[in-house]
Amino acid sequence: MANLLIIGAGGVSRVATFKAAMNSYVFENIVLASRTKSKCDAIAKDIKERLGVDIKTYQIDAMDVDATAKLIENTKSEIVLNVALPYQDLAIMDACLKAGAHYVDTANYEHPEEAKFEYKEQWAKDEEFKKAGLMALLGSGFDPGVTNVFTAFIAQELLDEIETLDILDCNAGDHGYPFATNFNPEINIREITQKGKYYENGQWREIEPMSVKFKWEYPGVGEYPSYLLYHEELESLTKNFPSIKKARFFMTFSDNYLWHLNALENVGMTDIKPIEVCKGCEISPMEFLKKVLPDPASLGERTKGQTHIGVVATGYKNKELKRYYIYNICDHQCAFREVGAQCVSYTTGVPAMIGAKMIATKTWFEPGVKNMEEFKARPFMYELNKNGLAWFIKELPTKGLPIDN
Repeated sequence: MANLLIIGAGGVSRVATFKAAMNSYVFENIVLASRTKSKCDAIAKDIKERLGVDIKTYQIDAMDVDATAKLIENTKSEIVLNVALPYQDLAIMDACLKAGAHYVDTANYEHPEEAKFEYKEQWAKDEEFKKAGLMALLGSGFDPGVTNVFTAFIAQELLDEIETLDILDCNAGDHGYPFATNFNPEINIREITQKGKYYENGQWREIEPMSVKFKWEYPGVGEYPSYLLYHEELESLTKNFPSIKKARFFMTFSDNYLWHLNALENVGMTDIKPIEVCKGCEISPMEFLKKVLPDPASLGERTKGQTHIGVVATGYKNKELKRYYIYNICDHQCAFREVGAQCVSYTTGVPAMIGAKMIATKTWFEPGVKNMEEFKARPFMYELNKNGLAWFIKELPTKGLPIDN
């Protein structure tokens, strides 16, 4: 059994903490900490009432490395699950190194003043974690995370090598608001408004934001337009599977969502550079927008419909061209009834807990900084089924699909 410290108190944290409590035979003591302790207390109270499991709560500024390390030591936490903001990744990793704890997160580091997503600075800590005998597991959410594991499963068990990889993310849920984001607005909008990027023949190619799309029939959900974005798992997957010649990431957006986003962008509300709003008072338009939009953690009760996230991989098996599609369908209302959160939080929070569980049970363990696809996929996929994220496999035609255009 292991002691687990979870940092962050949003929707993903709620799900991960609930699921950790449901796996209390693995996690002996669960601690929840964030900048706002009252949010932690609310999650802990709900878990106590529903599951009868005690969660200890603390206030912490995760950017304070010394204070975070002290909290890790005082709570005897062996694993730290970071479900706070990506800006805090490096500070929490440093606290883990200082206090001697393993590290898990769900999204790669992002500089607060630049919309840039990359693993470079986290990978740079590999030798420090190796020397300390500690493991850092990066991107244990759904995408990144489960999509990496799906890709690894295809490479390990279905194909001899992968040549093309497409990750497809569809949220067909409806929360009833004119405009809202399903996870942290700042991170969500920064992802969408930056230039799209995909990998082809050893090079990264950039496109204008939202300029490439196609329609895809998402089994069990329906047909939706899917737009090419850059997403961080492409960086590690193309590195760890060098046979890949082309890798892309697509996400669905409604016309209504894009209309609102374009209007906000046109008037400068998506800018991340601070502006002076009164004498001596500066705030970035994006930070202000985040304050006035609905809190993603509040959307669970309102949201109806499903999410569908999967991986389409084409390659060769015994010299024969094959294409496989592995995907999950998650229902917003089912997720809310179980843990009080909508699917976007659920599909990230469940794998986050599983990543911590893989380390706690030593099912996955190797000192250093690791990505999800560097381990055997089957144990993680078993845990997905066991913890509420069933997955499906289809064999698809190798030619003639919209994805080929």
